[in-house]
Amino acid sequence: MQGVEAIRSAHAKFNHFSTPCQLLPYSSEEATMELKVTRYEIAADGVATLWLHRLGRGNSWSGRMNAELRWIMATLDNDPAVRVVVLTGSGDQFCVGADTKALDFYKETDQTYGDTLRTSEMATPGHDAHPQFNHDLVWQWGMRIPIIAAINGACAGIAASLASFCDLRYAAAGSKFTTAAPRLGLPAEYGITWILPRLIGVTHAADLLITGRIVLRKNCCRWGTLTASFRAATNSCRRSIKSHRQSPAGSRPPRPRARNDSSIRGCSAARSAMRSRTRSA
Repeated sequence: MQGVEAIRSAHAKFNHFSTPCQLLPYSSEEATMELKVTRYEIAADGVATLWLHRLGRGNSWSGRMNAELRWIMATLDNDPAVRVVVLTGSGDQFCVGADTKALDFYKETDQTYGDTLRTSEMATPGHDAHPQFNHDLVWQWGMRIPIIAAINGACAGIAASLASFCDLRYAAAGSKFTTAAPRLGLPAEYGITWILPRLIGVTHAADLLITGRIVLRKNCCRWGTLTASFRAATNSCRRSIKSHRQSPAGSRPPRPRARNDSSIRGCSAARSAMRSRTRSA
């Protein structure tokens, strides 16, 4: 099974937008947060699963979700027992994009989305690796552990960016991909205009960014958006990944003692090589 082998290979390689929320600054590993729109678990083998969790709202993105996602990722990255994160959505959706009801908040205020985001009060996973990674959502690349997107339904708007910055992307039957922004009259944000051409090429990226059309799983695979896909039921993607998540090495990666330019270049080279193989597959 190609998807399984790709996951095993990834393990081996990496073994060497609801209204604004008030949060306390993330300052220590003991910091806690009440999780309302996400959840996670860590298996005994060191594989963590993180769910975007807003059932009935298509797991739509909100400021609260952003804060919770960051907190969980920072917590997992600081746990030496965690070797990889599988990012997915609860139910039959990955994430339908930004919560449109939350956007109504900005009709009644002079504040902009940026004014209320308050990222300085959120956790900062991946921010200690390199200054270029200190932004949404490229901070994923600065994390110690690889992130696998298990796309189990609609993946729209900001979710397309979120998945694109993951190291590997798998999709189940019925999954759909759209940048959404052009149809809403909004700019394509969160780095999607930068990462998408590098994943699928300028021609396909321009198509999606200009039209905002919906692309089905088959085309996503052919273009190189996905590492692999599953033909089984919607939730089989997550189950298949979880059932074959044991690293062949049977050991967790050592926590790096220090970051330097050579390690950053090595990490970037490894990710670039992986994406190059994905595009050519």
